[in-house]
Amino acid sequence: MPDTTLKVKRKRGAPKGNQNARKHGFYSRVLDEAEQLDFELATGVEGIDDEIALLRVKIKSILENDPENIKLIMQATNTLAGLVKTRYNIAKEQKKGLKEAIGNVLRDIALPLGIGIGATIGK
Repeated sequence: MPDTTLKVKRKRGAPKGNQNARKHGFYSRVLDEAEQLDFELATGVEGIDDEIALLRVKIKSILENDPENIKLIMQATNTLAGLVKTRYNIAKEQKKGLKEAIGNVLRDIALPLGIGIGATIGK
């Protein structure tokens, strides 16, 4: 008799909703319950735009409420500068990748069709 059972390919990793990382993870001992929930939500965020915005708000708050705390202000502004630089470099790399992709399409499609593209590729 032939085997008619279907084999289901399982996804790697813990099932959705698994709390192991939150309960037993690296940071679990130093985060309270509210912070653990925030941490769990933050792990789904892509990019650093939200962190840049949050840091700007916090720097403004420090300047208003504790303007004598020069050390903290300097640390926060240096961190902000690093995040902005990283964000700019990421955007620059994405732009470079897009430019290369467009150049490849032009080379692969326009040239075989006899469409002249001049010296625009590679600029």
